Amino acid sequence: MALSLKPGHLSRYRDIARLLLKYGRGDLVKGSELENYAPETERIDSKTNGVTVHERPGEILERQRAAEQDKAEGGSGSGGGGGKAPPKGKETATGPALGKAGEPGKRLGGGRDSVAKDKPAEFADDLERMGVTYVKVGQFLSTRSDVLPTPYLDALSRLQDRVAPFPYEDVERIIDEELGVRISKAFAAFEREPVASASTGQVHRAQLHSGMVVAVKVQRPGVEEEIPRDLDVLAEIAAFLDRRGELGIRYDFSAMAQELKKTLLREIDYRQESRNLVTLGQNLAEFHRIVVPTPVDDYTTQRVLTMEFVHGRKVTSLGPLAKLEIDADPLADEMCHAYLKQMLIDGFFHADPHPGNIFLTDDGRIAMIDLGMVGQIPPALQENLLKFIVATSEGRGEDAGDIMIRIGTPLPNADPAAVRTCMTEMVIGFQGLRLRDLALGRLLFDAVRASAERGYRMPREMTMIGKTLLNIDEVARRLNPDFDPNASIRKHAAAITNQRMMADFSPGKLMSGLLEMKKLAETLPRRLNQVIEAVAENRLRVKVDAIDEVMLLEGMQKIANRITVGVMIAAMIIGAAMLMRIDTHFKILGYPGLAILFFLVAALAAIFLMGDIMIHDYKSAKDKKKALKLQKNKPVTG
Repeated sequence: MALSLKPGHLSRYRDIARLLLKYGRGDLVKGSELENYAPETERIDSKTNGVTVHERPGEILERQRAAEQDKAEGGSGSGGGGGKAPPKGKETATGPALGKAGEPGKRLGGGRDSVAKDKPAEFADDLERMGVTYVKVGQFLSTRSDVLPTPYLDALSRLQDRVAPFPYEDVERIIDEELGVRISKAFAAFEREPVASASTGQVHRAQLHSGMVVAVKVQRPGVEEEIPRDLDVLAEIAAFLDRRGELGIRYDFSAMAQELKKTLLREIDYRQESRNLVTLGQNLAEFHRIVVPTPVDDYTTQRVLTMEFVHGRKVTSLGPLAKLEIDADPLADEMCHAYLKQMLIDGFFHADPHPGNIFLTDDGRIAMIDLGMVGQIPPALQENLLKFIVATSEGRGEDAGDIMIRIGTPLPNADPAAVRTCMTEMVIGFQGLRLRDLALGRLLFDAVRASAERGYRMPREMTMIGKTLLNIDEVARRLNPDFDPNASIRKHAAAITNQRMMADFSPGKLMSGLLEMKKLAETLPRRLNQVIEAVAENRLRVKVDAIDEVMLLEGMQKIANRITVGVMIAAMIIGAAMLMRIDTHFKILGYPGLAILFFLVAALAAIFLMGDIMIHDYKSAKDKKKALKLQKNKPVTG
């Protein structure tokens, strides 16, 4: 599949090629289709007294390699010019020393977390300048600790898609088109100035004719055309990267692009967000300190979402005096409990609970808003996640390692012993630390990253869960700096386990079990009668798939034949040596002829046997190498 030549795609190819060059992956650009779209990059070269140098992708890659080689040898690097930084405003082509795909301990964004301090923030800024789709790409990548190092994850997780609001005239037009009625008819009051603005839409405060105060979320004009177009470009780039050998095998970029597409298309459909609000509200109905806004179905369409207005303040805006007025510890504890239930019982959770999306209401409750991004966890992963949390809280590092191995998909270079060792070290360091030092979310992040570096492709949900727990830890710290989430997790682990056990005995599952028992009862007499008849007529056979006895016998026979030939050759040599002492009329080269003939036959047989052994061993090694290569190149889906 070649890159398309659609006019709307060409500028994006240039942007992506520039990012790859700037952040140290010029090897993906040089000699590929992307090189045709890569722009020349300006660089201030101190070796030429500050003259601006224009470089093409191949030149950038060679300079980066030379700089890495000089650094490894203790030099200053060929492109650094004594370490002088380029003037502000000039774009440089240098970036962190990003590791090549497939190398042990290295990811797409680099094998170490100690990258240049300004590069992660600069990367997030670059994505933000590229528009709404790439802001969402950055937020998506912030959930992939197996792809990028920790500094980049932290920078991207703080990436906010705040932009200037669009005109009120567009708001009127979109609401008129979507609701089929003018704003003045639909709402008793509607504020012209938005209370919040993002790259995909903005929120206005309004009042229904019933007197209910609502928040009206209106989608930004052009988003429904821009995002699908950018997603097509990303799908092409992902397919291109998958063709780059081991890189595509390790990360499966096409699957990542498909997952991003599903996430974004759901996020720009406000009807889906409305359903998310209803589902989460029902799941958290038992938590009286948690509030989820209720959507207004009659005023909700694909591009307009109307929901209950939350009166309160963002957790980020709480000052020291405001914190004294609230009972922060029960709030933080209930929020932690609520998220454990979402992840481990319901399998449906609010996946973007950063402090800007968590409100403290006027009556002292926690409100969760912006449910465009949600996560879903299958039952098997819920079970393993609960076991992982319990194992880490109790300090059982090797058990936590075994759980990570079960969760992940092994790649050809998988090393389970290394995963167990690494998890044991992590859990030991985790014990006794409080929120300010280390959180469960960070441990989960590190566990996913360590497992990926040791040959296990982890489900995306694991990193998304880790990111969510990190955000919850931050919100809890904003409410109460002394709150210990680890103690809260241990406190609620027993209740969560009981709820999971009760969920396994739900009416639906009991009914399914009864139907299976009914089927067994119906078929058991007939099958039992067939078994008894087979026993009576001596037709019962037990087939066990063990070793292939035919191949085993053939191998043993070959070994016996070789040993026999070897013994015969040795006997011929010994016999020939004894015949050398008997003088006969038949001579060859002055020696007894019969002895010389035995020597010749023994030598030829030995040469033949050695040749057969060497040819057989060579073919076996070649076949094994070919099989390993095919297994290594076989795509692995995670």
